[in-house]
Amino acid sequence: MPPPSAVSAARTILTRLHDVMASRSNAQTKLNTVVDVIGEGLDSEVCSIYLLREGQLELFATRGLSQDAVHVTRLAIGEGLVGTIADNIDTLNLAEATAHPDFSYRPETGEDKYHSFAGVPIVRRERAVGVLCVQHVDPRRYDEIEIEALQTVAMVLSELIHSADLIDEEQTALSPAQTGPVHLTGLKLVKGLAAGNAVFHQPRITIEHVMAEDRDAELSRVYLAFDKMREQIDRMQAQAEFGVGGEHEEVLETYKMFAYDEGWSRRIIEAIDSGLTAEAAIERVQQRTRMRMRQIDDPLLADRMHDLEDLSNRLLRIVSGQMGTAASQGLRSDTILIARNLGPAELLEYDKRRLKGVVLEEGSLTAHVVIVARAMGVPVLGRVHGLKGALREGDELLLDADQGQVTLRPTPVMAEAFGARFAKSRERQAAYAKLRDVEPFTRCGTRIQVMINAGLRDDMPGLQLTGADGVGLFRTEFQFLVSATLPARERQTRLYRDVLDAAGDKPVVFRTVDIGGDKVLPYLRHNDGEHEENPAMGWRALRVALERGGLLKVQARALLEAAGGRTLNVMFPMVSEPWEFDAARDVFESQRRYLKGQKKLMPEAIRYGAMLEVPALAEMLDVIAPKLSFLSIGTNDLTQFLFAADRSNPKLAERYDWLSPAIMRFLRRVLLSVAGHQVDVTVCGEMGGRRLEALALLGLGIRRLSITPASVGPIKELVRKVDLAEIGEAMKGWLAMPPPSMREALTEWAEARGMEID
Repeated sequence: MPPPSAVSAARTILTRLHDVMASRSNAQTKLNTVVDVIGEGLDSEVCSIYLLREGQLELFATRGLSQDAVHVTRLAIGEGLVGTIADNIDTLNLAEATAHPDFSYRPETGEDKYHSFAGVPIVRRERAVGVLCVQHVDPRRYDEIEIEALQTVAMVLSELIHSADLIDEEQTALSPAQTGPVHLTGLKLVKGLAAGNAVFHQPRITIEHVMAEDRDAELSRVYLAFDKMREQIDRMQAQAEFGVGGEHEEVLETYKMFAYDEGWSRRIIEAIDSGLTAEAAIERVQQRTRMRMRQIDDPLLADRMHDLEDLSNRLLRIVSGQMGTAASQGLRSDTILIARNLGPAELLEYDKRRLKGVVLEEGSLTAHVVIVARAMGVPVLGRVHGLKGALREGDELLLDADQGQVTLRPTPVMAEAFGARFAKSRERQAAYAKLRDVEPFTRCGTRIQVMINAGLRDDMPGLQLTGADGVGLFRTEFQFLVSATLPARERQTRLYRDVLDAAGDKPVVFRTVDIGGDKVLPYLRHNDGEHEENPAMGWRALRVALERGGLLKVQARALLEAAGGRTLNVMFPMVSEPWEFDAARDVFESQRRYLKGQKKLMPEAIRYGAMLEVPALAEMLDVIAPKLSFLSIGTNDLTQFLFAADRSNPKLAERYDWLSPAIMRFLRRVLLSVAGHQVDVTVCGEMGGRRLEALALLGLGIRRLSITPASVGPIKELVRKVDLAEIGEAMKGWLAMPPPSMREALTEWAEARGMEID
């Protein structure tokens, strides 16, 4: 805790600055007075203010340096110590300024006799618009309380600079390197092209008033905000029907720890005591947190500091009365949504007609929002670093999630080139759309079943739009992911009945709930509450459903009642051994007997299937195949288990190729194992929706694919160009003697026959 004298000194400075700002002097006179006030208040020999003008940091006022250097000395962003502070939006505290690698001596300032240096950015709308710095003759590092005083004063200067129109915010809110085009790269989460204007999921809160008029009123506001925030955190825990497990439990516990942390709240109250408004005090303490985050090497501790940052934002929104997201305000034009992270329910709140793409600072391939975005056909780019510092609300963006890149503020030439690519893509989509009513027969006359993956009620129009043969995978967990509590049986029944009604006479394969692992629900926890080291291989999918018998029973009843008078296709995820399939089927059969006794209308037939995602099941297909109506191969999970490679790890996400001979041989062995049984084999997942990979699957003997709606047209078009005997023979040779690159060999084969593979 800073000593009382530190708070007193800051209060004295702010009180004097309040008088300066209220005076009728011109802006330059005010700044000249400001450096004297700060210098005297901190007993500093030098105090200088640099402001961003025409892309450069210009010395505007100084106490201690040569007055001849005012409006003469200029530094580019990133040049010298002052430029480095503005570029990094970070503080420097140096005992010996000349020892810093970015030091740049300017003789006209007469600063050669000063050794120590400390500077803080003057920030407006999260960007540096200037720098406030102090210098001393004696070499020493400045105390933390002195740095905090500088940061507090810098906030006040930001308001003064803005009100005096000393900077042109439209042109100088970003550094010169950031006002023109910027290319940022990230992790390809959902592929696609999109153009639109940047909209922040949580609109930035601009603090217009920094200095408080009534200290007691500001304290009252922040006390009420703390109470409301703590109520929200407590309610989040209370809403958990079964408690909160694993990672989510840790997050909530950390939130609660910080929400009730006296040190954090005390620092905010001290900042108000020094003369700041409630909003400015929260932001002031948040700046201190950001500084410390940059100094933390421990990733776990850094994550906890991120939690405090999130909590600070929550408190700031409460105190300012700005609690809504951009979704509640409505999108006004084609939009690329910008967020640190996003939940599936939050994404679904946006207007689909105007939401064209999503760019995340974080995100992973298995994030819930990615699953929903893929179903919505919205391209997503994740793990884009440096996004906030380079972007303004409303900036034009070109999102190329195919290449893993987003372009900020493109030039007309860039926009034209992107538009040409986009138009070509649209032309292709239009051509594919014409295949809606065309059945996908191969050149040799074999009918290939092309179905879609779905998980939302809104996905079902995709059946008619694409002319798909049915829904090969309906992910029932989507309803669970976007709910705050466990969906009641009536809600589940209503959803399943609506889906079947929308499908008409086309089949729908319902996969029982696949939760756990990467899909942790905030209301479901492990019995022991322990965090899993390998959640993808842990307590998830059918393992959860069988242990939580009530969960599967409720879903079984909902599906059986919804499918009354029709055929029910139900599939169990992540089956590892035959007994798991038997146990799950027994739950459905027992519920069928119960409902029949209740005189409920039952399905005309029930077809049971299993997902082959765990390699162990391939060794037991001779045992389980006689019990199956269908087998669906989940290539996403299967690949990561075969290669022991976490597909959410960006270093491994694209390392292992779906066209690897190891995968191809494995899939062929699966097909041979079920040959002779009346089992429909389908490939579900992203692999089947890629043209080159689909070609390989056809060569192996796969005749049923379940893919995203956007992939149906391209796959139909491909199927019509394929001779199965020809590709089958080629694949047989490649598997017997694998080429150096199966992908290259298959690409050459396809191109030689006029097949586009992009």
